[in-house]
Amino acid sequence: MKKIFSTIHIVAYCLMALCLASCDDMFDPAKENNRQLEDLTEESQYAHGLLMYAYNRLPYITTTETDVATDDAVTNQTSSNYLNMATGSWAADANPMSQWDKCKDGIQYVNLFLSIVEDVKWAPSAVSKQQMFVDRLKGEALGLRALFYYYLLQAHGGYADDGILYGVPLLTSAEDGSSNFNQPRARFADCVQRCYADCDSAMALLPFEYKDKAIGDTIQDKYKDLGANISGYNLVFGDKAKGLLSGKVAEAIKAQVALLAASPAFREQSGVTSVEAATLCANVLKRIDGLNGFDQTGNISWYTNSTKLNSLSDFDEILWREDYHKNATQEADNFPPSLYGSGRVNPSQNLVDAFPMRSGRPITDANAGYNDQDPYSNRDPRLANIVLYNGTTFRRSQIITGNYPNDKNESSDNLNNISTSTRTGYYLRKLLREDVSPSASGSVIEQNHVYPRIRYTEMFLAYAEAANDAWGPKDAPAEIGFTAYDVIKAIRERAGLATNEIGQPLPEGDAYLEECAGDQAKMTDLIRNERRLELCFENKRFWDLRRWMLPLNETVKGMKIEKIDPQKDPNPDNLKYTPMDVEDRNYDNSYQCYGPIPKSEMLKWSSLVQNKGWR
Repeated sequence: MKKIFSTIHIVAYCLMALCLASCDDMFDPAKENNRQLEDLTEESQYAHGLLMYAYNRLPYITTTETDVATDDAVTNQTSSNYLNMATGSWAADANPMSQWDKCKDGIQYVNLFLSIVEDVKWAPSAVSKQQMFVDRLKGEALGLRALFYYYLLQAHGGYADDGILYGVPLLTSAEDGSSNFNQPRARFADCVQRCYADCDSAMALLPFEYKDKAIGDTIQDKYKDLGANISGYNLVFGDKAKGLLSGKVAEAIKAQVALLAASPAFREQSGVTSVEAATLCANVLKRIDGLNGFDQTGNISWYTNSTKLNSLSDFDEILWREDYHKNATQEADNFPPSLYGSGRVNPSQNLVDAFPMRSGRPITDANAGYNDQDPYSNRDPRLANIVLYNGTTFRRSQIITGNYPNDKNESSDNLNNISTSTRTGYYLRKLLREDVSPSASGSVIEQNHVYPRIRYTEMFLAYAEAANDAWGPKDAPAEIGFTAYDVIKAIRERAGLATNEIGQPLPEGDAYLEECAGDQAKMTDLIRNERRLELCFENKRFWDLRRWMLPLNETVKGMKIEKIDPQKDPNPDNLKYTPMDVEDRNYDNSYQCYGPIPKSEMLKWSSLVQNKGWR
């Protein structure tokens, strides 16, 4: 009950603050100056604030954080909750991955808003505008509710001791002081159906995307019959609404829910098959004409194209994004110390080893030609775009992570040299703008950054995963028009695989892909690896490992690089590369593929059941 009252108090506070700002009230105060929820129907700006509170609770992370709790990276930040979690402190009362409070708060705001949206006077003088505002705002709210439940299912869905796969309590109406807060968890399958229903309702109410109509364009009959015109339509559904949850976003959320439910960790009792998940993902991609809409620069352009970033342009790769942010946060956190950064996220040798050779073959393949004493030569071009490794030139500086100085006789970037040095022998490059300067002198140079909430590459990979599981590598219904194999081929071609050092295609093509295309299990492994590489450092890896039921406790490795003793080898450029263990992961794979219900909630409400293994 405490949480619900605090929610209402926040709303009341904001309403009171706005109320006190009224000049009329200052000179002629009203008898009663406290607004109640029912008063919001008369004052649309306050009612809309409820929906904005829900948007404020969106669970997206805009910086690289959770990957340091996986096999992809570690952090040198000793106070990191994710480091503590990965090394043994993950518990039901110490869970940095919890989505419980934020998402449940978001659902409460949505439900409050839905209880009044149809009664609010959004545009009382124009019937058509009133109806359009009701439809849009109601559609946004329903889509947001589905999104909050998706993140709750991902973080807290799991099997209890009774063998039942549970989700979370299903709340479709606002709670108040008279509500029964002791609600049981609904079955996972029922939560999925709730998400589906909310997404379907949102899609029925919202335009596919917010876009101004031109004079002469058609308007839906239901609005036209109420007297709507182009200017009124554009006011509600036009360019000014870009960035809000739209029909295409609701469609993508439904596909994400389906992929989660069809994953190995949940599919047995979720009621969702890989056929269904693949079909829903394909629906999203058919909107951009499938592979014809595949962005050929989408793997890096959205964070490296300074011209588009500086002009606040849209990117074809991004389905939904946050507003642009002008800052130097990611760079200050992750630049090497020689560039005045804190080197927080250190990519692992595990991740580096996951990048294939330029031929497309894994480094473990006998035909790959990998040399462990020249480990970065002829590798997947994505490696250099994502990871700063020894000898890389970055911002016109040489980054040396070995045990010797760089060309400026500076050694702060060396392995474990100072508290902000790398622990693995690698620094992060992905997501960083080289024209940002987190200078030690205080003259910080900030630049625009865009943070995708949903990327099309993610949706292509989701389709490939589900389609391969449903139909195999090279099969798919004719109406879809592309297969898992087609998607992975496009992704690997975009990456520059199966080419020589000057970018020309190899005579044998992508031979490893062709091998995988004949073996569904090998194709599954390849798809998962491509997802790992394409989406690394976007806070996806932790959730993927859990829904695939893959080991969480793989020891994180790094690379120690030393100059060879000149008495043994007079060539001063010769180096010795030695893999090393960096951090043991202390996860329990027997149950931690499912996250816990917060212990505080378990102590308060007797109807809740905990996921198996958690106390």
